[in-house]
Amino acid sequence: MIIEEVAAWVAGAGRVTVLTGAGISTDSGIPDFRGPGGLWTTNPGAEKLFTLQNYMSDPEVRRLSWRSRLEHPAWTAEPGPGHLALADLERVGKVHTLITQNIDGLHQAAGTSEDVIVEIHGTLRRVTCMACGDVAPMERALDRVRAGEDDPPCKTCGGILKSATISFGQNLVADDLIRAQAAAEDCDLFLAVGTSLTVAPVSYLPWRAVNSGARLVIINAEETPCDAVASAVVNEPIGETLPRLVELVTRSTPQP
Repeated sequence: MIIEEVAAWVAGAGRVTVLTGAGISTDSGIPDFRGPGGLWTTNPGAEKLFTLQNYMSDPEVRRLSWRSRLEHPAWTAEPGPGHLALADLERVGKVHTLITQNIDGLHQAAGTSEDVIVEIHGTLRRVTCMACGDVAPMERALDRVRAGEDDPPCKTCGGILKSATISFGQNLVADDLIRAQAAAEDCDLFLAVGTSLTVAPVSYLPWRAVNSGARLVIINAEETPCDAVASAVVNEPIGETLPRLVELVTRSTPQP
């Protein structure tokens, strides 16, 4: 009955903000970080590659990072049922903002509009120069790695190139954070999907929503620190639960 009740809340909401984490992409073959089979659970040393200070100071970390980017499953992954369901939810006018902690670009591939997405942790699809700020498609840099450059420098200034993602020790893009905070405070339902809600400052967004009077709904495989203040918590597989939820919402929502 809980899914039917949540569907009624979503259908009746005027402004729905969605937050997604790594759990929504596991059905697409992209491992999460902190789950039982997560990247950092099975290989704690991998976290070193995601720390800005290590990346900027250690050429070997950069070389390992570039090899990791070449092999990232995002290049062959397809949107999963959760991504597709949220794209459907937007099409019936129920997604005001979709904030994602993921860097894989699968929400866009599923059909979610670029203008509703906030990629709060950046994107793997672009590369940026840490010196001059130039931004380019990631594929160009990966072509250089395939051609033999193990740590390709910026072609404009010779600076260090990095994926346009947010590493540990790196500030979020201020405009993205402001937009995400506003979406949390302005919604009447906040839907958190596949996120542990342990990484600040994104972990504060559900609290902002609740403190502003919104309902909080969490769909996640494991418990989160926000479960106690949620109106509903669903610890069931996202790939089954979210499509069912969206199907129920779609049935009761007139097409825009």
